[in-house]
Amino acid sequence: MASLRNANPRLKNYFKENYIPQVCEALLCGILVTCPEDPLRYLEGMIMVIIKSGLQNLLWDMCITPSMKPNIRRLSETYLEQLFELDDQLMTPELMIKACSFYTGHLVKTHFCTWRDIARTNENVVLAEKMNRAVTCYNFRLQKSVFHHWHSYMEDQKEKLKNILLRIQQIIYCHKLTIILTKWRNTARHKSKKKEDELILKHELQLKKWKNRLILKRAAAEESNFPERSSSEVFLVDETLKCDISLLPERAILQIFFYLSLKDVIICGQVNHAWMLMTQLNSLWNAIDFSSVKNVIPDKYIVSTLQRWRLNVLRLNFRGCLLRPKTFRSVSHCRNLQELNVSDCPTFTDESMRHISEGCPGVLCLNLSNTTITNRTMRLLPRHFHNLQNLSLAYCRRFTDKGLQYLNLGNGCHKLIYLDLSGCTQISVQGFRYIANSCTGIMHLTINDMPTLTDNCVKALVEKCSRITSLVFTGAPHISDCTFRALSACKLRKIRFEGNKRVTDASFKFIDKNYPNLSHIYMADCKGITDSSLRSLSPLKQLTVLNLANCVRIGDMGLKQFLDGPASMRIRELNLSNCVRLSDASVMKLSERCPNLNYLSLRNCEHLTAQGIGYIVNIFSLVSIDLSGTDISNEGLNVLSRHKKLKELSVSECYRITDDGIQIARMEASANKEGLPKTPIADY
Repeated sequence: MASLRNANPRLKNYFKENYIPQVCEALLCGILVTCPEDPLRYLEGMIMVIIKSGLQNLLWDMCITPSMKPNIRRLSETYLEQLFELDDQLMTPELMIKACSFYTGHLVKTHFCTWRDIARTNENVVLAEKMNRAVTCYNFRLQKSVFHHWHSYMEDQKEKLKNILLRIQQIIYCHKLTIILTKWRNTARHKSKKKEDELILKHELQLKKWKNRLILKRAAAEESNFPERSSSEVFLVDETLKCDISLLPERAILQIFFYLSLKDVIICGQVNHAWMLMTQLNSLWNAIDFSSVKNVIPDKYIVSTLQRWRLNVLRLNFRGCLLRPKTFRSVSHCRNLQELNVSDCPTFTDESMRHISEGCPGVLCLNLSNTTITNRTMRLLPRHFHNLQNLSLAYCRRFTDKGLQYLNLGNGCHKLIYLDLSGCTQISVQGFRYIANSCTGIMHLTINDMPTLTDNCVKALVEKCSRITSLVFTGAPHISDCTFRALSACKLRKIRFEGNKRVTDASFKFIDKNYPNLSHIYMADCKGITDSSLRSLSPLKQLTVLNLANCVRIGDMGLKQFLDGPASMRIRELNLSNCVRLSDASVMKLSERCPNLNYLSLRNCEHLTAQGIGYIVNIFSLVSIDLSGTDISNEGLNVLSRHKKLKELSVSECYRITDDGIQIARMEASANKEGLPKTPIADY
């Protein structure tokens, strides 16, 4: 169909006036809906219906049977107008309604958007105001919190300053009190000393007068053969001045009586009442030694003494006393007892130990050497003696490894510092493990006369006892170099091995590397030690005592290498007895390298001559020297007498020394105005 957009306007008006588009629309809708078999006849019939109805009443669904009319409305009234392009001049009511609806909707949309924008603007303003209020509130709360913390901090600082000021005031007050007490103490000491000096001077004058009276009395006795005597002489002879030591200060009296044995103190208490009061001073009975009177004092007196002085007794010594069990039981009354020695007491039993342990829990030192104690006593030690520090079980052979296991019961013996297990041959390797588990703080260990002691025993002990600083193994022939290797974990300061043939130079190599703080070394009668051992000892800067007696393989070369090291500068005591290979060269080196040597033993050094004796005089710090069994003569003794500090000289078995040489040496020493050296002389 051709377009009418560009057609003649008269033709367009014709179409509109005769309803041509509406007629075509009605016919076309009828055909499309009903789909007749003969479309032409259908169109002919429908045209007749339109003619009858009239063009003014024409509807678009007029040609459709009512049963087949669709339930939809037309979307547009101008389909055919658009088809014929006549819509620019057509305006239907539906189109007006649609246009109005569109305009209304557009207007509503425009106003809604405007309202929405206005609402959003107002909401943003409100939100901004709320945000400003929230920020203001947050800042206020933050300031409040900061102020609260600041206030708390300032309160704490004020409290601290207040405490500091109070503490400073206390310190100043204490300092003032200290100054006052110091001045008072000095004044009191000065007055006391002055009073003591006056009393001592008074007693010295009395003693001097008393001695003069005695001299006069003795002289009068010698002149008793004369029948006549002057009255003054008679008065001087008959008058005896009393010397009362009870007037002395208490400290002086105590110092006098401390030099007396228990037997002498008892005798002094029987002189008179004043002397009895002096012997009853509390401090005099802090330490009681019953071993010195074990053969004369009865058990009854021991019990009464302990009962009377039970609060003052701190140390008791019953060594070798043969006492009854009841006497030992009285020791339990001494609640403050700290040291107890019951060694070599054959009647001391486990029952006695039970009573003592229950009554004396504060014991620090306990000596049970050579007693008949068993595992029962070993069980009591950790339960009652919580502060035990020194324990001696030497030659106690009735306890077993099980008893050593008991040491770990209760609070244990963890404060034990000193332990003596000499002669306890029944202890096995397991027993030493029990000791290591219960006594980890041991510092001083003594094990003498134990031929059953082996390297494995020492290894088991050292596994947990790493604080050992002092070690004594004499009479342990099975100890070897492995022991020194095991002891490398300990910080040893003192070691003592005697009579051991299995210790060799390898042990001293361990000493050089692992024990730099060693100060005392006793290796007497160790045949395996040679000059190489002395070379290993030379770097020990803390060494002060060295005992290599009977080490016959040591010679001049080894001693020279030792003295060339820093160890020679601090050495104070050196024992080289029976080191027969030493000669004058060693003594000369000693005089050059040992400025602090005080004690020297060259006993039985046969190669020492008069020239070596001359070098000894150059050791100016020497105090004591042993030259027994050497080839020293009267000339050498005369040279030694010129030494200014020498106090003790031993020259026994020196057959070339005579009585004349000794007399000359004495005269020489007197001429030097130095004390005469003690010269013990054996058969020569």
